[in-house]
Amino acid sequence: MGKVSSTKPETMANESTPLIQTVRVGPPRRRYPHNTVRRFCTIACASVLLCGFATFLLNAVYIWPSWRDHRHPHPPHHGHHGHPPHKGKRLSHEELQKILLDTPSSEKAEEWSRYYTAGAHLAGKNYSQAEWTKERWEEWGIKSSIVAYDVYINYPSDHSVSLLEKSSDTKTWDVAFKASLTEDVLEEDPTTSAEDKIPTFHGYSASGNVTGSFVYVNYGTYQDYADLVAAGIDFKGKIAIARYGGIFRGLKVKRAQELGAVGVLIYSDPGDDGEITEENGYAAYPEGPARNPSSVQRGSVQFLSSRPGDPTTPGYPSKPGVPRAPADETTPSIPSIPISYADALPLLKALNGHGPQASDLNKYWTKNLGLGYKGVKYNIGPSPDDVVINLFNEQEYVTTPQWDVIGIINGTIPNEVVVIGNHRDAWIVGGASDPNSGSAVLNEAVRSIGKALEAGWKPVRTIVFASWDGEEYGLVGSTEWVEEYLPWLSGANVAYVNVDGGASGPHFSASAAPLLNQVLRDATHLVPSPNQSVPGQSVGDVWDGKISTMGSGSDFTAFQDYAGIPSVDIGFGGNGSGPVYHYHSNYDSFHWMSEYADPGFVYHRTMAQVLGILIGELTDVIIIPFGATEYADALDGYLDKVEAKLQSVDTELATEAEIFAIRGSVTSEEVVGSQDAFEESLKRIRHSISEFRDKAAKLDEKAAWARDRLEDGIPWWNLFEKAKLGYTIATVNKQYKFIERHFLFEGGLDNRSWFKHVVFAPGLWTGYAGAVYPGLVESIDAKNYSNGLKWAEIINHAVEKATRSIE
Repeated sequence: MGKVSSTKPETMANESTPLIQTVRVGPPRRRYPHNTVRRFCTIACASVLLCGFATFLLNAVYIWPSWRDHRHPHPPHHGHHGHPPHKGKRLSHEELQKILLDTPSSEKAEEWSRYYTAGAHLAGKNYSQAEWTKERWEEWGIKSSIVAYDVYINYPSDHSVSLLEKSSDTKTWDVAFKASLTEDVLEEDPTTSAEDKIPTFHGYSASGNVTGSFVYVNYGTYQDYADLVAAGIDFKGKIAIARYGGIFRGLKVKRAQELGAVGVLIYSDPGDDGEITEENGYAAYPEGPARNPSSVQRGSVQFLSSRPGDPTTPGYPSKPGVPRAPADETTPSIPSIPISYADALPLLKALNGHGPQASDLNKYWTKNLGLGYKGVKYNIGPSPDDVVINLFNEQEYVTTPQWDVIGIINGTIPNEVVVIGNHRDAWIVGGASDPNSGSAVLNEAVRSIGKALEAGWKPVRTIVFASWDGEEYGLVGSTEWVEEYLPWLSGANVAYVNVDGGASGPHFSASAAPLLNQVLRDATHLVPSPNQSVPGQSVGDVWDGKISTMGSGSDFTAFQDYAGIPSVDIGFGGNGSGPVYHYHSNYDSFHWMSEYADPGFVYHRTMAQVLGILIGELTDVIIIPFGATEYADALDGYLDKVEAKLQSVDTELATEAEIFAIRGSVTSEEVVGSQDAFEESLKRIRHSISEFRDKAAKLDEKAAWARDRLEDGIPWWNLFEKAKLGYTIATVNKQYKFIERHFLFEGGLDNRSWFKHVVFAPGLWTGYAGAVYPGLVESIDAKNYSNGLKWAEIINHAVEKATRSIE
């Protein structure tokens, strides 16, 4: 309803008062000079007051960060977390950077690594470590809490793998080989003999007891299986033996399951270890840097590219009492077990002479065949009916608490937040690289921030530190937290910074949303590099500068692909050279880290410096340090990849068009026409990206102007300029913060609606590696150009929406 005005009775005329009165109009009176002056002064005073109010807002919110004892929005149920205001001089940005560079310590990082690797910390079984982490953060001035989620998860009960041969005489089955399914205890490495060490198993694997002939499937990629089907291999009732690498392990199981296989074994082939192998003369761990033959890569086989998180609570947090959905959409129905290459050898040798060899297929099958020197011919199989594998896998499924540790430092700006996270859980007692190098690095970054707070610093933006649980099973802790606090994050979260394996070698690597590329480069150029070839080199000088696209496989996934929050994932690694990294094995231990991967923990310290500086750049500068133009350029480059993929299928499409025409189902002109329409739709996207780039460049120019004005300073009396600057900063920050959100599509990707981002997603059949414009790419792969037109329209609308948001 509209607002109704009323008049008090005493102000109304009585009934005898005429409603219309005659008014005599005389000549206009000349305005006195002093009235003109008074009007001018009134306008001037009002203008001063307005500008003064605008200046007050600018100073209170953006320029005078000492005005910082406010209460700001924070995740519900976490309480109000702040730091006591410091009464001394506020830190300059340079002083903050010095603290963040000087505080991290190799000795402290080693201390944290020794603690985290001293006991088992499987997801849902590490409350003491969660509590210990919370206590350390609070000692360093970061008020923290433990947030629990009740998640559906499995733990190993029993398993066995046996090679059975049927006796020609008695027709009974004999055990020709029984896999140990254990890793050797090493005298030099105390972790390997820990009483609470965890058996080899796959997270979210199905229980089962199956027997069948077996087939070697190379890396178990979608194309590998397609090659085998084309070669006449029938997977029904068979057990697949795949090697690790190429794609996420769960997708190896998924495709085998779809083709009718009854079980999967996955092993680590030394051929994928590069130069550092026993075949090349290197001793195996612990005597040398090569792979120990008994090492086993545990891990999750959840269908990660379909949806991460608790498989029974899609899209909502796993809290007590919530409804539970079946888990079968994203978890296997057939059993799988990880094995060492020592256990794989007798099985692969049993295939010698059976079926084609890898070399009979194509070049992708002859890559890195490392066990040839051990007598393996890499025959495909299948094994004869009298040579089979029995695979027994028993898992206990429960719904149990997991614990995230959340620490919060309130900043000045109430609705701008930066989240920094690392996961704490591991498949083994050690986990010195994954995740505990990242845990040690995060602790050192938190400790450094605590030192800055003690010195009087308070961030412009709120900082949230997170130690996630359940990452290894399927990014569970971070996904459930994002699903719970999505409304708050959507309105406030500026960026997410992730560290997983923080230090396992000398090579810096990163993946990031393009908005964050430049601030990441800037941060690396502020940190000295431990492996300088020239004195004075920074991490950025030594780094090759490559920034990968965001895929999946770590805790940034829910932020980037579900919530539309620009994310970055950073770490130091071996980059395929140096000592072999025993990923998810008992040999990813404190001893291996201190002897081979990072002696002296110097890269732990450097990583903590990089992380600390990046936090400082994201939370202490008034203007959000994003680059919209680089995002536009990236969108254009991604479209080049789509068009190249489309062109690569031109010949195949023309052939298919003729086939369709012969069948009479559709004319060849219709098939080619649909492709032409698709190509035209890509041109429209290209045009929209061009317009987005124009606006993005102007946005970056406004941000640069505002930075210059802040640096130069504005005289106290220039209220109008201060008000203009304040308005520009507020506008630019708001536009930067929400750019990424405009690339979300509420309906989600085809057949995996949890993933909302139209630009970034894990590859449908890769899992780890990032796909760009997944809707377009998957439509091309399926040769479904009408679906491609749909996605072209969705993407074009997202680009146009992003463009309007920064006009």
